[in-house]
Amino acid sequence: QIISILYDYYANRQVLAEIQEVYQESRDGEDSQEGGDMKGIRSSFTELLRINPDIVGWIEIPGTDISYPVLQAENNEFYLTRNYKKEKSRAGSIFMDYRNDVKDLKRNVILYGHRMKDDSMFGQLDKYLSEPFFRRHRIIYFDTLYESYDAEVFAVYKTTTDFYYIDTDFSSDEEYLSFVRRLLDRSVYKTDLAIGPDDPVLTLSTCDYTFPGGKGRLVIHARLKKKM
Repeated sequence: QIISILYDYYANRQVLAEIQEVYQESRDGEDSQEGGDMKGIRSSFTELLRINPDIVGWIEIPGTDISYPVLQAENNEFYLTRNYKKEKSRAGSIFMDYRNDVKDLKRNVILYGHRMKDDSMFGQLDKYLSEPFFRRHRIIYFDTLYESYDAEVFAVYKTTTDFYYIDTDFSSDEEYLSFVRRLLDRSVYKTDLAIGPDDPVLTLSTCDYTFPGGKGRLVIHARLKKKM
């Protein structure tokens, strides 16, 4: 069983290395290519979409090994146990909540990923529980098919699924800002970052094993801003 687990870790890293190379080459050549396609999709994602049309973005966190494609399915279960090739995988994929619209990112944009014991996927998000790391690595890079964003981290905390931090439907600006205040109140560390009603929040969600029953979660929130 141990050999099987170790092989899964190795195979997952090999598969991810393949697509990381594809993305890096595409991104390096993006400046020399003319725009994207007729649908407005950026040229850096052309090759990725040939591999899997479910790819909607790419996330990269400096100071960690997190540099992965972001998938999106019609539900939040499919990519829990499948890699970007749609093959069965213990590590699954980083994936966007099916309720989010990559063409129009509003309010709470949620990315999920497993917290693997070999530190792959969202396994290194726990670095944000260290205040020096939290202060030095506030910017997350999030590219989508259509835009490029800087996401500035403003909250990190552990919780359980009893706290509904994955809400995506807000009836008013006031309701949304009340939601943001609850996120700020829960954070282990405080910042003076202002979040307005038109500022989308990027939420990164992974498991936390300090809570019993599989209900524990480690959560990071960041303010999304389009790059100029």
